[in-house]
Amino acid sequence: KTLDVAWRAVWPKLAAQGLPVVAGGRSAGARVACRTGAGLGACGVLALSFPLHPPGRPERSRAEELLGTGLPTLVVQGGRDPFGRPEEFPAGSHDLAEVPHGDHGFAVPRKAPVTGEETLAVITEAVGEWLERLPLA
Repeated sequence: KTLDVAWRAVWPKLAAQGLPVVAGGRSAGARVACRTGAGLGACGVLALSFPLHPPGRPERSRAEELLGTGLPTLVVQGGRDPFGRPEEFPAGSHDLAEVPHGDHGFAVPRKAPVTGEETLAVITEAVGEWLERLPLA
């Protein structure tokens, strides 16, 4: 849990201004944000490409980390992410936004019916709408 320690060390600088802070990360960083957000006083968790399980190993689920945030949580997940496709995620209080045809890094195949720019727009819109609904008090 070295990343957890590092995140806890950085947090005071992020929270120093007294403004609400969302804990967030991508892949392993998303797991760190889920595990540490509530304890650090975050107002929410943004989990990009949450690695629900190792590729091809759905029995090794990390769902407990996601389900245990205790905070408003948005997961943004590629539609073909080998670490967990959106339909594999358990029901819970988190919001889930799918990046159609996106892989673990949100890249889409050249033959996909969407472009990289369009996937970026999907991500930006999903995060923006979620932030607007986030209670910041």
